[in-house]
Amino acid sequence: MTTIGLIRHGITDWNVENRWQGHSDIPLNEQGIAQAKAIARRLTGEHWDVLVASDLSRARHTAEMIGQAINLEVLIEPRLRERFCGEIEGTTASERFAKWGNDWKNLDLGFEDDEALGTRGKQVIEELAATHKGKKILIATHGGLIRTTLNKLIPSLNVKVAGIGNTSLTILHQTNDGWQCSLYNCTTHLDV
Repeated sequence: MTTIGLIRHGITDWNVENRWQGHSDIPLNEQGIAQAKAIARRLTGEHWDVLVASDLSRARHTAEMIGQAINLEVLIEPRLRERFCGEIEGTTASERFAKWGNDWKNLDLGFEDDEALGTRGKQVIEELAATHKGKKILIATHGGLIRTTLNKLIPSLNVKVAGIGNTSLTILHQTNDGWQCSLYNCTTHLDV
């Protein structure tokens, strides 16, 4: 059975400020580094075969700390990037309302929609599962990509819109019947 562990990157200053990051390469802040170290400690006693990360520094740095802890090299996959947010990258909700009005979500601002993002994420995960069949694969990526990909892989899973915590772990298993989720959005390592 192929297992996928999805990990959202540690927190950044833009997360704290509620700015949409998208493809902007915003680094982890001090709290994000501490969170990445915490998930790395959590995974230390587990066996994983492959570690893959988005090329954006917040996910890559999270993966590098995990890789050091579990002795795995980080493979970079640019398709694991967060959604492209077009003109709204770097903005807060109040800035979006001020600039484009209450109907900004219906404007063409170059925003990658859920369908495209989820399809991209599903394709990458299925390719990794086929390439590393029967292995345990950790993926350090982004909240929007995780959420929309889960919606594609397991439509019956109740995924909250803003429900993917920083450095949360979600575990999927590929079976003959498709994908199953055995752990969703777990951040118990941050409670220590």
